[in-house]
Amino acid sequence: MSPAPIVIAIDGPSASGKGTLARKIAARLGFAHLDTGLLYRAVGMAVLQAGGDPNDAAAAENAALTLDVTQLNDPALREDNAAVAASKVAAIPAVRAALLKLQQNFCSHPPEGKAGAVLDGRDIGTVIAPDAKVKIYVTASAEARADRRFKELQGRGIDVTYAAVLKDMQERDARDASRSAAPLKAAPDAVEVDTTHMTAEEAFQKVVDIVRQATPV
Repeated sequence: MSPAPIVIAIDGPSASGKGTLARKIAARLGFAHLDTGLLYRAVGMAVLQAGGDPNDAAAAENAALTLDVTQLNDPALREDNAAVAASKVAAIPAVRAALLKLQQNFCSHPPEGKAGAVLDGRDIGTVIAPDAKVKIYVTASAEARADRRFKELQGRGIDVTYAAVLKDMQERDARDASRSAAPLKAAPDAVEVDTTHMTAEEAFQKVVDIVRQATPV
């Protein structure tokens, strides 16, 4: 009987760097990777594209139940309107319930028979994979995260102000932390990594060290 897959849960607020870290850790270990935020972005975008309101629970639940996970590579999911819509649908319990099984199946049966899975999101260590071998909570100040997002958007030629990005970041943080369904918070046994004053490489090495101390890989 083959050993159970090793699951690494990486949580944190928007623009904390968790997604980049998760992808790099998965590549280093040869594990499968799932950006769970894309699931919610895909649901939110599906509602918008159908002319609906992401706050409409029935429309959002229907989008979640009919989600085509092969469409997660759509570049439109990286746009800011998708992120805002995702934060709204993620607050709907029926949407979270619809996507829960998909995420847990990814943990127990990583694609291509890989030995483990790395998932990043906002409730991986608390709800999706509470028994994950490694739990990491990546965070940074709202100002640092807004600055990163502002520069990213500028680099893509999007006309936006830092003040507007910071305001959106703070509003999204408030929604994510106050929602009744799986609010954003660190699992009690998660290791917190504050990337406010770290370079991307420093943050990666810090997470690699945490993983190595907790697993045999």
